[in-house]
Amino acid sequence: MAAIVGSVWITATLLMFVLGGQALDVLRVTATSRNPPSSPTVHCWCASYPNVTVCSWPEPSLSPPTHYVATYSERHRQKVTQQCHLIQPGSSSSDLISASSPSSEQLWHCHLPNLKLLTSYIINVTAVYSGGSSSHLSSFMLEDIVKPDPPIDVRVSPHGIRSLLVEWSPPPSWANLDIFPLKYQILYQCKSRGTPKSVNLGPYESTKVELKGLTQGSNYVFQVCAKELLGLGECSDWSKPVQITIPRTKS
Repeated sequence: MAAIVGSVWITATLLMFVLGGQALDVLRVTATSRNPPSSPTVHCWCASYPNVTVCSWPEPSLSPPTHYVATYSERHRQKVTQQCHLIQPGSSSSDLISASSPSSEQLWHCHLPNLKLLTSYIINVTAVYSGGSSSHLSSFMLEDIVKPDPPIDVRVSPHGIRSLLVEWSPPPSWANLDIFPLKYQILYQCKSRGTPKSVNLGPYESTKVELKGLTQGSNYVFQVCAKELLGLGECSDWSKPVQITIPRTKS
């Protein structure tokens, strides 16, 4: 809904998406000028189930807000709200989070500690401007937003004729590996005679896999992603690629 009263522009926008009574996405904008502010685009994920949940949104490059207000609550207890711990772009804490999820944008982060299992939450991020404010409300359940950081220290070494041993380490941010194990997938690309070929293997529960029957003289590029063992959420981003060429055996 929009209206002009004298020289003042007032805007109210409501967008909602509901799925099975659970999902919710709402944008609200109020303004006292002819240029209504943009609403934050909020993304939440759990990098270590169940204790490390973070939400982020990009700082507008033009006309950034004066400040943000971020709160969260259980969906069925919305009157009981808690303040979200805000982390500014460029701070040491922000750099640690951004290193695991690299982005070219200046990102604000919000840490949500001690969330309950199997509980629907609502997060409300409000950007406050001199001429108005804009809010993004969205709902999530912890189990739906699980996304580990990528595995680290991926290593590939020859292991017999036409075989390679692929090894890696779990993401160090996943704190409860004994209670909530991870499973892994391997993506490799093979270039043989100039023709690239991609193969996705897994899942594997161990952190080493022997691959046999590979092509001698071909170049291989390997990456690994991690996912919660029972399939909660989604797989991590792919690890940094590691390249190796299988040597030809002398006849």
